[in-house]
Amino acid sequence: MAAVLALLVLVAWPAASAAVAVAQDSLLNVCMDAKHHKTEPGPEGQLYGQCVLWKDNACCTANTSVEAHQDQSYLYNFNWDHCGAMPEKCKRHFIQDTCLYECSPNLGPWIDQADNSWRKERIRDVPLCQEDCEQWWEDCQDAVTCKVNWHKGWNWTTGTNQCPKGAMCQKFKFVFPTAAALCEQIWSGSYRYTSHHRGSGRCIQMWFDPAQGNPNVAVAQYYA
Repeated sequence: MAAVLALLVLVAWPAASAAVAVAQDSLLNVCMDAKHHKTEPGPEGQLYGQCVLWKDNACCTANTSVEAHQDQSYLYNFNWDHCGAMPEKCKRHFIQDTCLYECSPNLGPWIDQADNSWRKERIRDVPLCQEDCEQWWEDCQDAVTCKVNWHKGWNWTTGTNQCPKGAMCQKFKFVFPTAAALCEQIWSGSYRYTSHHRGSGRCIQMWFDPAQGNPNVAVAQYYA
């Protein structure tokens, strides 16, 4: 009997291993099913500005990359300046966040179902490198906002987001007292603050040198 069981295990093992490999591959080099994403990643030689990091393999088009840099762009009609002008040193992080979300083909392990009418999928708990999150908070601590969760609860009666009635504009450092609070709360859990550092292979980098390759490829492989 033991010999039969051992034989069954030996027969089943390759099939199980193959199934796991297929499941892992389905999480790699993929684009979300969302509002502006391509159906599959590929080269985009004309990516604009901060999005150029993904030009060799992108889920975004050139037009999307241009709009990612605009205030109240057609992408989502979102107004970064809802409590007055956002400082440029802060805004660059939100542009980079948008580029990562729209362009990266390395977010597969964290794609989840979305409960929005305008997209079927979203990202959840993407492990951001500590430096990226800390610098985001550092550069934005004196910017001003009226909401913790920027995904929901805005007044959209004018066609662009405005602070809801009764919401008070405050500096980020009071709305988000820590870097972890900013990264984890502002997009309703899309990101997760980690103690991992850039180059560790354990966290997603918003910023990287494309001449050295995209470090997020290995990170996605690790978590897949």
